[in-house]
Amino acid sequence: MPELPEMETYRMLLTKLVVGKPITDVRVGRPKSINVLPDRFHGELVGRTIMEIQRRAKYLIFRLDSGSSLLLHLMLGGWMHFGTEADKPDRNTQVEIDFGAGTLYFIGLRLGFLHLLTEPQLSERLGELGPEPLALDFSEATFRERLQSKKGALKPLLTNQQWIAGIGNCYSDEICFEAGLLPTHNSGEIGPDVASALFRSMRTVLQRAIHKGGYMENPLYCGDGLTGGYNDAYLVYDRGGEACYRCGHSIVSDHLSSRKVFYCSNCQR
Repeated sequence: MPELPEMETYRMLLTKLVVGKPITDVRVGRPKSINVLPDRFHGELVGRTIMEIQRRAKYLIFRLDSGSSLLLHLMLGGWMHFGTEADKPDRNTQVEIDFGAGTLYFIGLRLGFLHLLTEPQLSERLGELGPEPLALDFSEATFRERLQSKKGALKPLLTNQQWIAGIGNCYSDEICFEAGLLPTHNSGEIGPDVASALFRSMRTVLQRAIHKGGYMENPLYCGDGLTGGYNDAYLVYDRGGEACYRCGHSIVSDHLSSRKVFYCSNCQR
């Protein structure tokens, strides 16, 4: 499932491709992927312009000049392609939005969605999300304070979207490795110094992943050399049984709270 770095990569690239361009046509191949009738969806989008694309947690928000917004969550298996009918992947599309000669194809939205929302609806939908880990106003002191009141294993806490927004299976493991902490470590036993190290590791890993374009397998458009650049940069995630790059010990693959978890039992304590 795409996490904060993947969605931030999409936001940056799509801003250059579609912001300021009028929507010329819309096609809905799967009505369940949207939240209104296809005719209404078409009528409220055609002729409108995307003024800005924002990211909140694992969501993208396409802000329209009408005052409404499109809220996208790709969930498991969802991705996008921008291009033409000639270069689009040979996959079923659930929604297609035309911007003149270029089309934004939404693919794999079986669990994901693209909802048309008013501003109050959008605020309500996103209201329960925790703070953004890379926000300038989310300080190390605030992180330590929020951590003090929590108990239980570290990985489920980092992936709790109400506690902190945007981190999932991949980056929670990478963050724990960067901090030298086991993902099974009890959050309530983390002292101030270790909490500070965890905060810095969280920001380091997420910023590194954004810089490399996240771990998406499919490029956003033909010639896209950024998207998916983190695929070869995993340190522990999805590397069960392989040698740790730091110490050479075998990476452990296990399950924690019904999630896969990867760590180095030698480097992480």
